[in-house]
Amino acid sequence: MAEQKKILAVGAHAGDMEVSCGAVLRKHARAGDTVTLLHLTLGEGGNPAVSPAKYGEQKRREATAVAAAIGGDVMFGPYCDGELPDTNETRRYVAEVIRKVRPTHIITHWRSSIHPDHATTHRVVMDAVLLASLEAVVTEHPRHRGVQAIYFAENWEDPEGFTPYVFVDVTDELESWRKWIVTYEFIRGGISMFRYLDYYSALATVRGAVVGKKFAVAFDVDQLEKKRTLDFLP
Repeated sequence: MAEQKKILAVGAHAGDMEVSCGAVLRKHARAGDTVTLLHLTLGEGGNPAVSPAKYGEQKRREATAVAAAIGGDVMFGPYCDGELPDTNETRRYVAEVIRKVRPTHIITHWRSSIHPDHATTHRVVMDAVLLASLEAVVTEHPRHRGVQAIYFAENWEDPEGFTPYVFVDVTDELESWRKWIVTYEFIRGGISMFRYLDYYSALATVRGAVVGKKFAVAFDVDQLEKKRTLDFLP
């Protein structure tokens, strides 16, 4: 039996991780793995027709419902949409979450993005993994050195330099994902002119075609992790 995984998906805004890799998270939850979503902000500034306070309440309800559909837990950071601070305090906050959740695998944003919150999230998470592992960094929870892998989700706002490297077959999950991801109003339409559902559905088709599956979700990894050590050629 494979060892149980604990996956922590860290997004800049509620909805980022679910729309880009929610089908993968659901697949792991169905397999018995633990899934936790951390939204550093609610993305409360994303609806020009509604106040940030009101839309933030809506996004919190939507995120809670989607986490339940995935079969995971959800946590909400204390930060404001568009103002995610690139500071040591933010890094310590995420490090404390890592120590509390104790993930074996982390999923977050790619390093380059047209959205500053996404790029900041990447830097914060990468540094927080190190902080969480250090004995000298004292927080409420003991250090955690068990992060085995960090994956970067494919997001339409984070394209520069992103190279699909790891592909996960989500053929059995995509139709279910299409049903519950529209819990988010910005996904089902009416807020943004960007066709989120069509884009990510089509992307899953394209990634699946590349690897001989009906649907797949792709991730990138750090350049230093792109190596394999074998006794012979596979």
